[in-house]
Amino acid sequence: MQRFSGKTVLVTGAASGIGFASAEQFAREGATVIATDLKMESLDAAFNDLLAEGLSIEKAVLDVTDSKAWTSTVDNIVAGHGRLDVLFNNAGGGHFASIESTTPEQWRYVNAVNLDGVFFGMQAAIRVMKVKGGTIVNNSSVAGLVGEPLLAAYSATKGGVRAMTKAAAVDCARRGYPIRINSIHPGYTNTKLVATALATLGDQAEAFAANKVAAIPMGRLAEPVEIARPVLFLASHDASYITAAELVVDGGYVAE
Repeated sequence: MQRFSGKTVLVTGAASGIGFASAEQFAREGATVIATDLKMESLDAAFNDLLAEGLSIEKAVLDVTDSKAWTSTVDNIVAGHGRLDVLFNNAGGGHFASIESTTPEQWRYVNAVNLDGVFFGMQAAIRVMKVKGGTIVNNSSVAGLVGEPLLAAYSATKGGVRAMTKAAAVDCARRGYPIRINSIHPGYTNTKLVATALATLGDQAEAFAANKVAAIPMGRLAEPVEIARPVLFLASHDASYITAAELVVDGGYVAE
């Protein structure tokens, strides 16, 4: 199926995990994908094999916390491709820490990446989508829906993404813009971000991970492609009457 043939798609945080899996799936379904991340070396390592296959993927460095960089990136996409059809605001960051032990620097970093990045991305995308149309998917988390231990800062930002998504979606719809905006809420997923965060727990990491897996009714972590496929659904015409919605993809984690 080529649901995105002729479409231009921007994916942030694309060098690994859910971002990489989503960029690959968009490209395999016919899109021209602009894959962005903080370092070109990371993008090269991630995508060179896919480029050798002939998939239409362009790599670009983007710091999502920089509003001017967002403007420049989106303007370059429109100049080169005529339009931006899909934005997947995927880039994110976080760490395991109690609210007492979270430092001001950690708090500001997580807010800058997870909230500012999504805010600036939506602003930049809506500016160019409001005439020709488009769709935005924002990566939130189950941590934006329920209280998660050791994730106060991360949960705050992901809850913010959830609410901000709804506000932006309703705003666009009421203004008559042909733009749909939705959030996706992954559960614990087998990504570098999760592995890095777990490593900071030291001796407690194995027990913490085992407890989380035990709390998932399906009994395992998600694989990145299992999050990517629902992202593509929300971005596709198959979801043409869905906006301001939250799609939970968590193996049943928040249901119990």
